[in-house]
Amino acid sequence: MAKQTSSIQNLFFISITCVLMGGLIGAVSNMINGSISAYYFKTTMNWGFPEIWIASVAQGILEGLFHGVLFALIFTTGFGLVTKGKADYAFAFKHIIRIAMIVMICWTIGGLLAVMLVSLSPEFYRSHFPWTPTDVIEQMKYAWVGGSIWGEIIGGFLGSVVGLVTVKNNWEIKISS
Repeated sequence: MAKQTSSIQNLFFISITCVLMGGLIGAVSNMINGSISAYYFKTTMNWGFPEIWIASVAQGILEGLFHGVLFALIFTTGFGLVTKGKADYAFAFKHIIRIAMIVMICWTIGGLLAVMLVSLSPEFYRSHFPWTPTDVIEQMKYAWVGGSIWGEIIGGFLGSVVGLVTVKNNWEIKISS
């Protein structure tokens, strides 16, 4: 009976870690994004107050925790099924860190792709995102923030899928040795 309780506790701590990791990623990415383009948050969130950077960090934490809950449901369920509850927290944590790295890499790629797009065709970009500023540097900043957010969302999905495949493969290696 103690073994089963231990597995349930382990899965509980894994899910809490997933949620907190989402909040951390949201905070860090919006700390950077808010300092790059407060204008992005002002226009997309319709914020008309001076503390936009602080609000963007708070928004990042809130959205990160929300996405962390979704990630926790997916990852913890998949992790529990793949390992049948027999893997320890350290095994899970290594995979959660790898997934977080995938998310942040996709965040960076998304931002860079958006900056490239606005650089190559500012008219096309403005036609799809009408609140884009007209100043070239401000356009790039605005594009970075929007693109990085989309990259982060795509990275969360991609990281979840790749992460569970990696858990399965690494678990099979671990139990066969």
